[in-house]
Amino acid sequence: SSSSSSSMRLFVSEGSPGGLKVLAAAKASDAPVELQWVPHGASVVPFLSHPWVPALMLKEGSFLFSPNAICQYFFFLSRKEESDFTQAQSNFANQLFEWEATELQPAVSAALYHHVVQGKKGEEVWEILRQPLNYIDQTLTKKNTPYLNGDAESAVDVVFWGALFPLLQDGTLLPDDLKVLRNWFQNMNLKEHCKKTVEAVWTRKGVQELKAYLQKRPAPTLAFERPATNEPKEEESLQRLSEEEIAAVAEVWSRGAAALPKPWKPQQPVVPVEGMRNVLITSALPYVNNVPHLGNIIGCVLSADTFARYSRLRNWNTLYVCGTDEYGTATETKAMEEGLTPQQICDKYHVIHAEIYQWFNISFDYFGRTTTPHQTKIAQDIFHRLLERNYLLTETVDQLKCEHCDRFLADRFVEGICPFCNYEEARGDQCDKCGKLINATELKKPQCKACQRTPVVKPSQHLFLDLPKLEDRLEKWLAFSQSTGDWTPNARFISRAWIRDGLKPRCITRDLKWGTPVPLDGFRDKVFYVWFDAPIGYLSITANYTDQWEKWWKNPEQVQLYNFMAKDNVPFHSVVFPCSLLGTEDDYTLVSHLIATEYLNYEDGKFSKSRGVGVFGDMAKDTGIPADIWRFYLLFVRPESQDSAFSWNDLMLKNNSELLNNLGNFVNRAGSFVCKFFGGCVPDMELNQDDKRLLAHITLELRQYNQLLEKVRIRDALRCILSISRHGNQYLQVNEPWKRIKGSDADRKRAGTVIGVAVNIAALLSVMVQPYMPNVSTVIQRQLCIPADCNVVTNDFVCTLPAGHQIGTVTPLFQKLESEQVENLRKRFGGGQLEDLLLKPKKKNVAVAEKEVKVLQEEVAKQGNYVRQLKAQNAEKKLIDAAASKLTELQKQLCSVEGKNPAPQAPKGKVKK
Repeated sequence: SSSSSSSMRLFVSEGSPGGLKVLAAAKASDAPVELQWVPHGASVVPFLSHPWVPALMLKEGSFLFSPNAICQYFFFLSRKEESDFTQAQSNFANQLFEWEATELQPAVSAALYHHVVQGKKGEEVWEILRQPLNYIDQTLTKKNTPYLNGDAESAVDVVFWGALFPLLQDGTLLPDDLKVLRNWFQNMNLKEHCKKTVEAVWTRKGVQELKAYLQKRPAPTLAFERPATNEPKEEESLQRLSEEEIAAVAEVWSRGAAALPKPWKPQQPVVPVEGMRNVLITSALPYVNNVPHLGNIIGCVLSADTFARYSRLRNWNTLYVCGTDEYGTATETKAMEEGLTPQQICDKYHVIHAEIYQWFNISFDYFGRTTTPHQTKIAQDIFHRLLERNYLLTETVDQLKCEHCDRFLADRFVEGICPFCNYEEARGDQCDKCGKLINATELKKPQCKACQRTPVVKPSQHLFLDLPKLEDRLEKWLAFSQSTGDWTPNARFISRAWIRDGLKPRCITRDLKWGTPVPLDGFRDKVFYVWFDAPIGYLSITANYTDQWEKWWKNPEQVQLYNFMAKDNVPFHSVVFPCSLLGTEDDYTLVSHLIATEYLNYEDGKFSKSRGVGVFGDMAKDTGIPADIWRFYLLFVRPESQDSAFSWNDLMLKNNSELLNNLGNFVNRAGSFVCKFFGGCVPDMELNQDDKRLLAHITLELRQYNQLLEKVRIRDALRCILSISRHGNQYLQVNEPWKRIKGSDADRKRAGTVIGVAVNIAALLSVMVQPYMPNVSTVIQRQLCIPADCNVVTNDFVCTLPAGHQIGTVTPLFQKLESEQVENLRKRFGGGQLEDLLLKPKKKNVAVAEKEVKVLQEEVAKQGNYVRQLKAQNAEKKLIDAAASKLTELQKQLCSVEGKNPAPQAPKGKVKK
């Protein structure tokens, strides 16, 4: 590796297992690093509470200190693998890195400690490694490729080799049934970069230093390093718990609520605090003129809200902002349709959005909007800085103009056939099917979405952001962010695909009236394109919340930024917006964790407002199903790694089985037994070994929950809550306190212990469930009189309701959903069921239908007057057409509800002869 004053510095110790990984990766990828040898236990990273080596100091002075992250970073920089990876390979690499960190590394550390410090050999050491080695062997066998992730060596191979080398050495000890693993390992040993690394790191002196270092450390335990899988094998993990570990869990439990840190109460407005973990959370700004459907809600605001609530429970200093995205053509068109000004449309729909999110209990610290003076000021400042640094270009662009509507058409207001995959409903900026970006003029058979006529091509001068000029800077930042932060696999893949295809200059201006004005002569009649402008809304919304907004947005050293969105928004958050900020050279906070969901479908198809298919935010509250049940189900089916679907039958099933029969049943029984048998007073508890094993079970689940939520695996973490309540129900069933209470003193005592432990598990669940179902959490805490100070999550399960604690009245938390009720809802939101309803009118809904008819009759009369008024005023033809088309739509709806056939329309277009 080369050495220069401007290169990165890699700190490594002789005899360091992590050093094997990072040095081999540096050599394999020809990374420009300066090597610095330091002793074990050297303090290299200034902000870590304990010494940590290896570490990589980057040119600008920031650090990477996870060996896996360092290896990934080196391979990123060399572009050796990532650009060639398919999405499947990319996902699999991430899975292997996760598995290595949570499963292989803890096993290797324990085996190494037994071997090096305690001098154990043979079977005792192999026993610890057997399972992970089997898994690697099976992976290689199944893949049938020379390397772990394909035909070429990648960072994964180097990481796995580095982890295994200290124990396997030359690999000859590997038994014949692991032949595939042995071949792979011995092949890695022959690589020049591995040989040189072993010579440098695994020296006699180094191994002695490692032994001396390990002797001062506590023996590693395996029990709590469970892999992040959906269904942990509890029995297996408990067998690996030693008696000492179970005793330690019981000791922590006995310390009670005093062992918990006090919940953090941030000052208002919330600003970053030195020395704390400062978490800034955004969810993609919903477009103002659409009512969000369930898919929009889970993709952005609900996922972000769940993480924000969890983040606050962890005592992280948290700010969660969002708001409506209000500029652009869509608003102009909607305004025209409704006969309002763009500002009136924004005001109307902003309130609709805010009410929907309030009903869903979304805990924004601030919900703002983009049509503000702060937006203009910040967007224009970013623009000026890009202009001064020569990151903007001017080009003449051929644009589609609709002569009938007399305006240039924004990309989203043109539809046609995708030039790449021939999808018939591609938008003018992006194809929803193949995901490729499109220029509207490239569409085949384009149509104006407002009038369905064919637009014509006209030239217009525009400003472009010079993305190719920023590509190097972007790539370095991306490599750093993706190797240190949690980016979902789809976000990694989409951003890499963009870079692999080569970045092109991107237009940032539009021929519109409604938008942030461009402050440059020659362009003052234009506005910023919504995709340059909208992400700046995160900054301006924060500025409307606090004048100290720059402490969040120009503070990358102290702030961790989480962006939540659906996958179609990834390119703008991972490439376009970061380039806008990098180009300002103004030290903005860039995204550390980009969390993108796949899509949520509705039953067997897509949500469609026009066809009446699917549940939209404003309709959910009219179903009679509480907000927390919606939240629970949407998070249960959250499209975390692949598309998922909302299903009414599944909603009923999950409500009745998981909530009513599992979680609700357990909490209700635990509380009711305290009231019924002990007068509402928590009884004395004398724990036996079975109780302590249960506490250890619960602790494992709690730590798994934390591990998953720290990685923003929201759906998977929900399974841990349900698993705990299942343990609780099982515990009550096995111990039967309702029978023991009638027995001897010893039996009564045992019943008291079981009920006391159960009600404490219910108390823990009330806190864990809060990010998912905040109202249910509040109800449990009110019923059990849980002190507010217990609303904090740590890795330990403690007894928060001690003997003598008085609880309140306990009532059921959930209601059963009946098949008939759900079937009616399914029909109501299924669209296309109109004819069935007309053929078989439902008698019992007469009152509802009459009310609907009355409302629609009033709407039709109102719209009819409006059309007549426009004609009397000689208004513009396009305004009259838009209003008349809305009138026709309302008349059709009225006919449907009254059960009449709408009058047939005259055929359009040419008549065939």
